[in-house]
Amino acid sequence: MVGSAINRQLSTVPEIEIIKRTHAELDLTSQAAVERFFAENIIDEVYLAAAKVGGIYANESYPAEFIYENLMIEANVINMAFKYGVRKLIFFGSSCIYPRLAAQPIREEALLTGSLEYTNEPYAVAKIAGLKLCESYNRQYQKTHGIDYRSIMPANLYGPGDNYHPENSHVIPALIRKFHDGKVRGLPEVVVWGSGQPKREFLNVDDAALASIHVMNLPPEAYYKQAEEAMGHINVGFGSDVSIAELASSISEIIGYRGKIIYDRSKPDGTPRKLMDSSRINALGWEASIPLNVGLKLAYHDFLKAGTRLDG
Repeated sequence: MVGSAINRQLSTVPEIEIIKRTHAELDLTSQAAVERFFAENIIDEVYLAAAKVGGIYANESYPAEFIYENLMIEANVINMAFKYGVRKLIFFGSSCIYPRLAAQPIREEALLTGSLEYTNEPYAVAKIAGLKLCESYNRQYQKTHGIDYRSIMPANLYGPGDNYHPENSHVIPALIRKFHDGKVRGLPEVVVWGSGQPKREFLNVDDAALASIHVMNLPPEAYYKQAEEAMGHINVGFGSDVSIAELASSISEIIGYRGKIIYDRSKPDGTPRKLMDSSRINALGWEASIPLNVGLKLAYHDFLKAGTRLDG
């Protein structure tokens, strides 16, 4: 999803040659495969958006895969980028890196100041390791090798190319699928995990892509005035959040589902609230431009266009 969005934005610039591989073409968890890729291509900039991702169910069901695969992907790509002379790199982290009960809105300084949300701790630990890899390579090699590896922490992403798997997807694609299923099948009710009370901030993936390109092209004196050396990452959010209940209501209305919405309180809620302070990237000249209601309509259109099967 994220890689495709970055490709859509960069492909409009004629002087940029985009080198891309599908997962089937390049296994980023394989050190040998990643080294071969960098050895065979001349690369100036890397957007490291690849990751194993999923919602609460996936994070709880596959913790080993989430920590192992994400650690391997980022370690292989960042190290081989350095080894083969790539000077500029953007690493995509996640808002889940912050403590479960961090003060809201969450500033970058909150990193490592408290306990993580247990349901997605393996994924969060891997993402923290990735941003610390970038920070560490900069500390050791920025002056001697001229590298500049930056990290952005986006809010919950959604949009074209999302994963609509019935169990392993994030909350927005999961709800789109559930309410579409309920409408098509005439179901009297749709069950949503948790209480509906937690609040989340959502960012359209095309906004996130534009933010990453903006950060990549910022001059060092501007970027590092905001992203200090001991805190080399920067938040990228929409600026406001909604409750899961409000989100479910909006999606059901967009889809046209008329039944009841039931909340299954036996299922985990996750972090109570996760709104990021994006004042640093705003000060650097970027702001989100796609309102949630508009983005949800576009996401549902993408779901219909993709012809996602309801039977899995």
